Amino acid sequence: MAKHFAAMPRATVSTEQPEDECSDTSSPRADIQQPGSEHENDTPVYSSSFYIAFAANIALVVANTMSFRFAELVKFLEGSEETTGRIVSFGLVVSLFIRVLAGRAMDRFGIRRIWMLSGLSFLVGSLWIMLATDLSWSIYVARCVFIVGLATMFACSVSHIQQKAPPLRRTEVIGTFGASGFLGMILGAQLVDFFFRLIPESAFRYQLVFGWIFLMGLFNVCMALWLTSGDAVRPLEDKRSLKALLSTHFPASILLVTVMMGLGFSVTTVFLTRYTTSLHLRGPSTFFSAYAITAFSMRFVARRWSNIMGRHRMIWWGMLGHVFGHITLMFVTSDWHLIIPALGCGFGHALLFPCIVSLGSGDFPPEHRATGTTVVLASIDLGTVLTAPMLGYLIDNFGFRIMFCVSSSLILTFAVIYAVLKYTAADEEMLAG
Repeated sequence: MAKHFAAMPRATVSTEQPEDECSDTSSPRADIQQPGSEHENDTPVYSSSFYIAFAANIALVVANTMSFRFAELVKFLEGSEETTGRIVSFGLVVSLFIRVLAGRAMDRFGIRRIWMLSGLSFLVGSLWIMLATDLSWSIYVARCVFIVGLATMFACSVSHIQQKAPPLRRTEVIGTFGASGFLGMILGAQLVDFFFRLIPESAFRYQLVFGWIFLMGLFNVCMALWLTSGDAVRPLEDKRSLKALLSTHFPASILLVTVMMGLGFSVTTVFLTRYTTSLHLRGPSTFFSAYAITAFSMRFVARRWSNIMGRHRMIWWGMLGHVFGHITLMFVTSDWHLIIPALGCGFGHALLFPCIVSLGSGDFPPEHRATGTTVVLASIDLGTVLTAPMLGYLIDNFGFRIMFCVSSSLILTFAVIYAVLKYTAADEEMLAG
């Protein structure tokens, strides 16, 4: 199948860059990338502001990775795996609607204001979960507030970076920026495991974890204030409704990939920590460290692959990486065994994420790019919403290994469907190779 992808024709498209309404060159933060290709002027793609954003994203991913222990908190509060799935899905369902509206608000009012509002939501949610004492309605609401803030902060940071990238190198810039997430994953996994080894099972353990999550979110908000301090917002001229935009611009085939990526996140970010506990291992830090190192390395190795092989082939290989990872998770019996599935999942993530964000949001007009970005990220979470309760049910009734069989089979099936749909598809980014 890979040989067929190699024969894909190159598209003939104009390399003239459309004007981006939020890329105001008068902004002191616009040095990430001025409008126009790097070949058209001497402005570097990567600058000091890029690396400030890079550091801010590390902090946010540290917080996100530490929050993977939420399943352990639910267990501590006497909940089941299915309860965890319900709480996670409830939060994501609410966030899907709010974050799509947040994307529209970013296009209309600017990224800065929405970043600050979502940061406030994240901080309030962190404190709320930190003080949870039972599994009443309160923790459902707290998780909603937390996940809406977290997901929208990610969307704001990705949208901010995209606005400064030249059109034919957006996948590269998104991928390089996303490498910060893998550093954050390593740090977050090691830090939360240290807390779990240091502090006995108690309410204080989870208060400490979510206290650190709060601090990491606060750092991200402070850096966002600095990064966006000079950003200008121009009036939104295209007044089409969200429905009209989606029907015209959102590629339906990407939905297949994002749903499967959401399924992968259900496995690794929601249930993996409980899987390692059931095997009496130290925790998931070995997996996430190997996952992050692999993905971080691949982001630089594959930095220009979108210009060489095209994004459709990268997506196909990325999905196969997840299939390999989920299959090998079934055979884990000791901590070091987690390295093997982490290699597959890390490889898959490194290729998938920049491609689906670039393809999905790039199909929208520049002035609606934030809406496109939030729609793509929300559709990843839609995959988690649809699959987390099902995976929790499978674990509770049949065990973890059956769950891994189902998840790997689903991803493989969707990979084949995507390969068939994109058999002869062209990719404009191959022009820059």
